[in-house]
Amino acid sequence: MPTPQTKTLYVIAGPTASGKTAAAIALAQHLGTAIVSADSRQCYREMTIGTAKPTPAELAAVKHYFVDEFAVTTHITAADYETLALQYLDTIFATHHTAVLCGGTGLYIRALCEGLDAMPETDPAIATSTEADYKLHGLPWLQAAVAQEDPEFYAGGEVHNPARLLRALTFIRSTGTSIMHFRTQPRKQRPFRIVKVGLELPRALLYDRINTRVDTMIADGLVQEVMQLLPHRHLKNLQTVGYAELFDYIDGKCTLPEAIDKIKQHTRNYAKRQLTWFKKDTEFVWYDARTPNLSGAIRQA
Repeated sequence: MPTPQTKTLYVIAGPTASGKTAAAIALAQHLGTAIVSADSRQCYREMTIGTAKPTPAELAAVKHYFVDEFAVTTHITAADYETLALQYLDTIFATHHTAVLCGGTGLYIRALCEGLDAMPETDPAIATSTEADYKLHGLPWLQAAVAQEDPEFYAGGEVHNPARLLRALTFIRSTGTSIMHFRTQPRKQRPFRIVKVGLELPRALLYDRINTRVDTMIADGLVQEVMQLLPHRHLKNLQTVGYAELFDYIDGKCTLPEAIDKIKQHTRNYAKRQLTWFKKDTEFVWYDARTPNLSGAIRQA
């Protein structure tokens, strides 16, 4: 039976399209264990193509938790994820010495590895006023406001996600403190060892892989997937790259080629912010995703 001293969680993180899924599956197969996803969108059953969800073959090769588990109408917070992920790990560690965490949602990884602080309440009047301004002036106004009032969040947050931007702007206007700075509680100690591994690629290669992935998503039916989600377009879960741009196309605000170019650009921007987030965590050991026998190298970390 595994003990806290022998249990190890391998965290595989990095920017989108860097090869995290393949690396995590190879590592999990070598270790004979399961994977917990740390992706804030792959947990929704209706969002498949646009989230680059593991394929049916990949899901069959290794047991995955937090993939295809919720309806898109369910709102999962980082605090919810902390609770869920710890439950998944309890299940895995009951019979295995190791587990693998794989994903690019930095806040989810932080929540699991370190825990989240209790956050102060925001002012409802400020929230209402800020949301009204956003509806009146649109995303460019919201991005500019956050960039000016909370530049640290803007540098590392999801700046194409209106829900996250509104939360950050409302928070700093209510408390006078950046939501990124509000970490006053001691780090929670977990009953397992944590090994953090970051995957990266040369920028030109990573951007080329992102562009190719978007083209593949379109060929695989991303537009049709987004069309099916039109009744739910108001949900925060769908205010994300790959979906928001195609809603604009469906509304006639741009052509399909323009929407595709925006998805590529916004995904490249997101990848850059992911790297900025993860590079701030000095516990990560970084590998070129093309490293031969990558899973072997990770096991030696």
